Amino acid sequence: MTEQPPPPFEPLGEDWETALAVVAHPDDMEYGAAAAVARWTSQGKRIGYVMVTSGEAGIDSLEPEKCRPIREAEQIASAALVGVDDVEFLGHPDGVLEYGLPLRRDIARAVRKYRPDIVITTNFRETYGGIFPNQADHIATGRATLDAVRDAANRWVFRELTAEGHQPWGGVREVWAAGSPEARHAVDITDHFDSGVASLKAHKAYLEGLGGQMADAQDFLESMGRMAGSRLGVRYASSFEVISLRW
Repeated sequence: MTEQPPPPFEPLGEDWETALAVVAHPDDMEYGAAAAVARWTSQGKRIGYVMVTSGEAGIDSLEPEKCRPIREAEQIASAALVGVDDVEFLGHPDGVLEYGLPLRRDIARAVRKYRPDIVITTNFRETYGGIFPNQADHIATGRATLDAVRDAANRWVFRELTAEGHQPWGGVREVWAAGSPEARHAVDITDHFDSGVASLKAHKAYLEGLGGQMADAQDFLESMGRMAGSRLGVRYASSFEVISLRW
């Protein structure tokens, strides 16, 4: 039997003004979604980044205490290259994140503070395309983000947030998971692809420590962008799983 090609992607909606990206580590947004952010900030949209960890366990040759400030500085510089000035680090431990109430509460606080229309995270499914196993921090963060968005809207969940002055926010329309194997939507990043590459290259110390195929920012992002682009009918695209929060 002839294998059927995957179905075409549907274009992402862009009738929104603010988004908040919540990911596990510095560099997570840059592996495929930063060019999309560059597109949206060029349209005048406001986007903030929340890093659950500081990626301090991500460079084998550096102890976490020395690695943390380097990775935070690289993420701030990386975000600025795609028009993002708001970058927050929640300080959870890298590599050993656990899904649970503390993580949900901290993300819900960020959502209430930022009050976005769209929340962006990364793939929280068990694998990438049924082939490569996902990383545990990604899974915990994505699942906690999905639940925290609903927590942020409920004044009777995490009442301490209201006591802190963070009023409930039920304005999130959708959660978008970048790079998910369940993606059915994508956005054209052709005109902003180079900004996405530059944003990943800004993680210089991390890429040097990483090595291998994923350390080659240009080639890796070209490969991923072309695959998604072929399903959207453009040169380069970023793909997203869209989870609607409204009936």
